[in-house]
Amino acid sequence: MSFCSFFGGEVFQNHFEPGVYVCAKCGYELFSSRSKYAHSSPWPAFTETIHADSVTKRPEKNRPEALKVSCGKCGNGLGHEFLNDGPKRGQSRF
Repeated sequence: MSFCSFFGGEVFQNHFEPGVYVCAKCGYELFSSRSKYAHSSPWPAFTETIHADSVTKRPEKNRPEALKVSCGKCGNGLGHEFLNDGPKRGQSRF
């Protein structure tokens, strides 16, 4: 499954079949369906990445609660990690 194209109509928001979400640009493994959960945002929500280097993160200017997230292999923009906004206290949401 490729992940996160920002051209509208996110097709994987309500998709809960077993599988791996990969970068739409290079195919690198990003997230497992095991870490996916239902969230009110229009994009799929995950609690963790597959590999420690699946994504790179950098601070988001003027948004202390969010980190800008990119593919760890090719740098393709994926969105944000929202700190302390996961399904459990202290978890983040990708």
